[in-house]
Order: sequence, then C-alpha cells, then structure tokens
Amino acid sequence: MNPQSQTNLQRQRLDWSRRTFLSNSFAGIGSFALASMMTNQSATAREASHPWPALQGLPHFAPKAKRVVHLCMAGGPSHVESFDPKPELDRIDGQAFPSSFTDGQQLAQLQNAALKARKSFVKFKKWGQSGTEVSELFPEIGAIADEIAVIRSMTTEQINHDTAHAFMNTGSIIKGRPSMGSWVLYGLGAETENLPGYVVMTSQGPGAQPVSARQWSAGSLPSKFQGVAFQSKGKPVHYIGNPDGVCQSTQRQVVDEIQRLNGLLESRYGDGEIATRISQYEMAFQMQSAVPDLADMSNETQETLDMYGVKRPGDGSYASNCLLARRLLQRGVRFVQLYHRGWDHHSDLERNFTIAAGDCDRPSAALVKDLKRLGLLDDTLVIWGGEFGRTPMAQGSGRDHHINAFSLWMAGGGVKPGIVYGSTDELGYNSVENIVSVHDLHATMLHLFGINHNQFTEQFQGLDVKLTGVEPARVVHDIIS
Repeated sequence: MNPQSQTNLQRQRLDWSRRTFLSNSFAGIGSFALASMMTNQSATAREASHPWPALQGLPHFAPKAKRVVHLCMAGGPSHVESFDPKPELDRIDGQAFPSSFTDGQQLAQLQNAALKARKSFVKFKKWGQSGTEVSELFPEIGAIADEIAVIRSMTTEQINHDTAHAFMNTGSIIKGRPSMGSWVLYGLGAETENLPGYVVMTSQGPGAQPVSARQWSAGSLPSKFQGVAFQSKGKPVHYIGNPDGVCQSTQRQVVDEIQRLNGLLESRYGDGEIATRISQYEMAFQMQSAVPDLADMSNETQETLDMYGVKRPGDGSYASNCLLARRLLQRGVRFVQLYHRGWDHHSDLERNFTIAAGDCDRPSAALVKDLKRLGLLDDTLVIWGGEFGRTPMAQGSGRDHHINAFSLWMAGGGVKPGIVYGSTDELGYNSVENIVSVHDLHATMLHLFGINHNQFTEQFQGLDVKLTGVEPARVVHDIIS
C-alpha cells in the first residue's frame, strides 16, 4: 500500500471510530443510543433539496399518470376462474389434454405427468355496458367493468414464484436490478416530504407463498429509492414515537448533529450511500408526525369502511391495506404495492380460490371507486394481477404454474376503460392475439408516466440497464385513452 493510500485509510478509520463520533456529538452516549433507534435526515440536507426530486429532463413528455398502486395477487390467480372464460375447456373436462398444445412446453410440477383438462368451477357473467365477462366470484370487480381494461394475453418468462416476482418487478431475474417502483421514484420523485415515496404492504390467506424483500429493492440505484415495507397489522411503522424522556426539540438537535457529521463524511468521500443516510434520517424524523395521522382512520366514514370491507383498521387484512393505500396516495406517495399472498392453488382449488377472491374482490373494486370519487383515478394507475397464471390442466384438485397465458386488469391513469385486450386459445393455454409481455407492461406503465422506456437507463457493471430489458418492448397504445 502506498503512503498516500495508507494515510487516507487511517483518516477514514479515525472518522468512523466510536470515540471520534462521541467526542464530536453534542450529547455523547445518549444521542448515540437514540440515533441507533432512528433513521433520519439533517436540517442542512432538508434545506438543500426536496427528498424526492425528479431527474433532469423527466418526464420526457406530458404524463397521464402521477402515481400507481400495484395490487399483487401473489401466487398466480387462475385466469380461467377469473377473467378468461373457456367453454371449450369446460366441454373436454377430464379428457386427455391435447398434446399439440403441450409438446416441448415448459411445465412446473406437471412435467412428464398425464395431463387432463380441468374445467372452470365457476360461471362467468357479462358486466356493465361493456359486457366484459368476469367470473361470478368477482361481483364487485364485475360491477366496475366499465372502469377497467382487462388484458387476457399476458405472458412471462419465469415459472417459479420468486423468479417470476423478480421478473414482474424488475424485468430481470439477475440480482441487483431495481424494482419498477424504485425506477419510477428515481425518475420522477414524489410529492411528499414526510413519507417514503414507495411503500409496500402484505396480507395473506390460504396458499401463502413467501415474498422476498428483494422484490422492492432499489438494486443498483441509491438505496433511498427502495420500497419501505409498512406493517399491515397494528402500527404501520415500529418505534415511531419518541423514547421516554426525549422531547421533539431535543430529538431535532440530535438529528441535526448526526446529520452534520454525516455531511462532513459525504463532502470528504462523496459516497452516495452517505447522502442516502442523510436523507433517511430526516425522513424518519418527519414520519414521526406523518405516520400516526396516516394510520388514524377515525375520520373515515362507516360507509367507506363498509365499501372496502374493513372490519377493523390495521387488522392485517387486504381490505385494510387497500384503504391505507388510498390514504398514502392522497399524501403524495408515488408508488404503492399491496401483496396478497393467497393465490398458490396447487390443491383444493375451489375452496382456496373462493377464499382468495372473497378477500380481494370488494377491496380492489372499492379502491377504484374511492379514487374516482376523490378525483384521483384519472391520474392514478391501478394494476391488478399475479406473477403468472395457472394451467388449464388439473394438478390433483388444483392447477400448476403457467407462463404462456394469464390475465390482469388496469384502471385509471390514462388507461382506456371498459375494454378487453388480447385473447388466449380455445383452451386458455397460449396467448395468441395481441400478446403482452411483462416488458411490454413495463414500457406501457412508463409511457403513462411520460417516460420513454428506451431512454430511461442507468449504468450498472458497465452496462446501460433499463426496466424493459434488452429485447424489444412495445408500448400497448391500444389500451391508452
């Protein structure tokens, strides 16, 4: 090691030493203990810039959407029980599934098994003036059929849950790639200074698969853009109150002193993660007043609670999360994701699918209706769907994973209402008309935010990385109003 490098290393060790920190901190060990419990930002950093500024030059053109709520049906809902009726599949129920569909195809747990057709156990009904066919297990979503665009021709590349979630969120299964929420927050910022710009919540039912926190990671982007997981049950954020004996003004002084020291480190080393730490300290300080107000639903009417199906706010249910999501969007949060972990139906399909539909139907529709009532739907993009679909073949009493065809729906944010886009074959095995890939979905979402996906890149390991990947992706203009 050369002398200059050794000097720099020694200086860095000194800067990071516990003794140096404590000797320069105005309140000694007390402020250190408090700082370790919080994650805040400094007064100087607060005055310097907004915590969520847009990148220079963005948006590329006038956006239709300002915010998004992604309703993630984790596990993969069956399209033939939800939004894609298949009379021919019903007709051949129990018969050998035609090999012409499956030869050479990738299957998950049904590989090399005897494949038999399985009819849908539910009936479909035409809803609204659009006449969109939706399963009778989703009467509330059916009732808003004229507000949504159903895409029946989705495809994906990943057949297992974790990688399929990663592909849906990041456009890649390579670790270190940013999630779509992080991309949007990084590019466009947010309209809040006292809440995270990207919030994630989870709920669950039968068939609950684990969902990794890497699904909302910022990846190669600065970590301030990662999703923040709020608790669905009880208080959304732990330790949000002051420790006993610490008043707000004292805490403000402690945070400012910590931030001053972080500012010295940042000016010396230019490490972007130090800037992130500065930002997050201040954010946590601001959240101490914002989060209790956010979680206090006493001002919501009983009519609103009933519309969502909320029995008790903060009870960990998908219904409560949907109402909290609306409150987050109202307060300037850019990107909200709600994972309902209850759609992995390898067995007991009729029971478990019915439970999952019952958990998610009313709250999902209520969120759309509530956003419209508040005048927010026009510029709020709502996306509902899973990471893949389910096979039209039986797997015992359930269905296996399926990547060649699945359905999702979108609403608001510039999406054309009351339409069905794309189709699958007569058995629901392959998407065959107006096929939409996950990258196409990402390109369309970014377009609605006024972003040209081909021009929205970030350097990572010497490459220009983008959400829509290397292969060509298209904006689905036919679903844009």
